Amino acid sequence: MWKLAAIIFIIAAPTLAGIGMLVPLTVFGVGQIDTNAMLIATAAGAVVALPVSIWVAKRINDLFKPRHGHPA
Repeated sequence: MWKLAAIIFIIAAPTLAGIGMLVPLTVFGVGQIDTNAMLIATAAGAVVALPVSIWVAKRINDLFKPRHGHPA
């Protein structure tokens, strides 16, 4: 499951970091770019990607486990 989480993190971290970077641009506007807010939002997006990737990997891993009472 950890290998799957790492692969998902490779995709999710840049995606969520990019979404996080767009938030200050939307709030402050392009003419008033706040570099600190962009860096903080980008880092927050990358940090949020870790539990998201673990959660998605667990969900995918659970889909492939045999259920009780069903043959494998």
